[in-house]
Amino acid sequence: MRLLQVTEAIPSSPWEMVTHATGVTKLVLILLVVLSLVSWTIMFLKWREFRAVANASRSFMSEFEHQTRLVEAQGLARRSTPNPFTRVFDRALRFLAGSRGEGAVAVEASTAAMSGSRVEALRFLLDSETSHERDRLGRFIPWLATIGSVSPLIGLLGTVLGVIDAFIGIATKGSGNIAAVAPGVAEALIATAAALSVAIPAVFGYNLFANRLNRLEGELEGFGSEVIALLVGEGRI
Repeated sequence: MRLLQVTEAIPSSPWEMVTHATGVTKLVLILLVVLSLVSWTIMFLKWREFRAVANASRSFMSEFEHQTRLVEAQGLARRSTPNPFTRVFDRALRFLAGSRGEGAVAVEASTAAMSGSRVEALRFLLDSETSHERDRLGRFIPWLATIGSVSPLIGLLGTVLGVIDAFIGIATKGSGNIAAVAPGVAEALIATAAALSVAIPAVFGYNLFANRLNRLEGELEGFGSEVIALLVGEGRI
């Protein structure tokens, strides 16, 4: 009868291990659940944002490639859904408008030098706008890397504390057989399993979005060169 009571007290499933876990283990699991919800929320929102940006950018660029005049490209940008490419293009147009508004003092011999310096200034400006667009789209993505690196440590902490608690219980009860040790150790390992289930998707999502950011940044840099070529071709700078 006594052996039967001990057997019934042993959790027979992972869920029972969680419900019968110590307060420290439950606290660790609750923290991991919160981190998991945060990471999945970030990944879902970023997936929607990147999909919308990709659709709008693809539509704009497919038409921009066929534009040969600045006025036509400007009209296309106004009609298109706002996206990183239209904002970079708008920044170039504002630079051009500002340059026109400056006093045109001039010395014929310095015209070429001024033109070269303006092109260089525009390139720096477009690079700055490209970095700004990357930072804007990259908001909250570093949280995925943080969650992916911190979650295993939190799980390890829960596991260590759970094992310590299990051995304290063994010392208190004076029983060291496998039936007494296994439930406590299994309960402690639940924290490690939970931590890995949080960390793996977060790291995967971070790498995926980081690669998409790098690809978008390269496309924006190439687009900036196309804008400069269009402006130079029309003699605007």
